[in-house]
Amino acid sequence: MHTSFFLRCTRCCLVVILIACSLYSARPLAAADLLSDESYEDSEGASYAPDPLEPFNRAVFAVNDKVYLWVLDPAATGYSKVLPADIRGCIGNFFYNLGEPVRAVNSLLQGRFRDSGLALSRFVLNSVFGVFGLADPASNEFSIAPVRASFGETLSVWGIGDGFYVVVPLLGPSTARDFTGTVVDSIARTTYYPWQEDDISPLTLTATDRVNHTSLHLGEYQELKSLSFDPYVAFRNGYFQMRDKRRNHKQPQSSN
Repeated sequence: MHTSFFLRCTRCCLVVILIACSLYSARPLAAADLLSDESYEDSEGASYAPDPLEPFNRAVFAVNDKVYLWVLDPAATGYSKVLPADIRGCIGNFFYNLGEPVRAVNSLLQGRFRDSGLALSRFVLNSVFGVFGLADPASNEFSIAPVRASFGETLSVWGIGDGFYVVVPLLGPSTARDFTGTVVDSIARTTYYPWQEDDISPLTLTATDRVNHTSLHLGEYQELKSLSFDPYVAFRNGYFQMRDKRRNHKQPQSSN
């Protein structure tokens, strides 16, 4: 019920965003120094999108920063004191494994047929031999590395441009195209999630996933901020550099 309602609510928005992406395609800019605002204009090797909404994005970034420091980080810190790191790692494996079918479909849509098969193989192996994905025998026993594939990347392969950079409330850095992909991927995952009896369970599981992931990376956000003359620019550049790294499928990927 909630998935059908969400689909109806987002359909028009997705169409508008995709049209905007195609009309406002991003040009490749440069390989950037993460902490330099000037390098955002003169970098080479990484792909960037324009930032026409910078005043709005900076305001959302400031709100997200407060939410992280006042809510998410304290919750993740308390969570980490209750559960040991190995248990939290297993929980992270579980949530990552749930996304494997969507990665397999996106790989297929991108023409990466081998990666699609690998993602499906990981899902089957980890679900059966890894106790519903809590362990990762696909990586540890069968040497099948994680595969990265999102619908945002699929849209890129299909020739749809980034559109523009946007900071999404609570979610953080993205682009018009990639945020569209995130929404589509999220809807796709809910079609096979086992908890769909009510609207609260998916939200609870999503919050648990976010807190668990943050608990495995405590201090990283504050460290990057402390090294940045302008944290907004640092996180904007860092987003594009990390995205390029994850979409370089010639390099080994990590599930973290």
